[in-house]
Parts: sequence; structure tokens; C-alpha cells
Amino acid sequence: MLVKTDKITGDALGTGRRKSAVARVRIRPGSGKITINKRSLEDYFPNAQDQRTILEVLEAVGKRNDIDILINVKGSGTTGQAGACRMGIARALVSLDQELYTTLRDGKFLTRDARMKERKKYGLHGARRGTQFSKR
Repeated sequence: MLVKTDKITGDALGTGRRKSAVARVRIRPGSGKITINKRSLEDYFPNAQDQRTILEVLEAVGKRNDIDILINVKGSGTTGQAGACRMGIARALVSLDQELYTTLRDGKFLTRDARMKERKKYGLHGARRGTQFSKR
């Protein structure tokens, strides 16, 4: 796995993608503070399921209160962004400590979900919906 760190600050970096969301993640030693687009985790993701999606990775490796996480995320909706953040955190953790790779891989945190929205085709109303049939 490619190890990515910031040359100036020494932060571990990771990029996560899900649907059309892209999350850029920075991890540094700290007290467990999570900041997403300059807002707290609870502020940015009020839905408990999205919060659990992100915290699941940290609890799998036992680093919930050891590191600070800074995330910039854009695109898609809340669920897609939460999935992108989860993958970005997992990749950044591997950059921080190579020994976590097998744990994160076995937990399927490093697997990219390839499902995307199908594109609209010409002559149709959507990706597959055609025009309504008229008998007369």
C-alpha cells in the first residue's frame, strides 16, 4: 500500500470515494477530535447511522481517542459522503501504521464500492425509462 504523508506537517493522508463523493482525510496524533468541513462530526452528520459509519473504522483498530481527524468532503449526499470519509480514514490509518492493513482489509474498510449512478441515455427520460406508449 502506498504511504502518503504531508511533508510539512507530517500528517497521514488518505482519499476516500463513494458514489460521487470524494473525501480528503488528514490524521495527526491528538485527543480524538473529528472535524468535517470545519464542523464537528455531530454537526455535519446529524444522522446516527452516518456517525456510526465513520466511527466504525476507528473502533476496529482501537484509535478512537488517540488521533485527530480533519476531513474535506464534497459531492453526493450524506450517505455517500459518510462512506467516502470511512474509506479515507482507513487509508490514512494505513499510511500512519502499516500493521493496521490486514485488520482494515479484513473488515472491508479498504474496499471501494464501485456502484455508481447509471448515466442518462439520449432518447430516454432517464437511464432506462423510455417514452410512454400511446395507442392512439
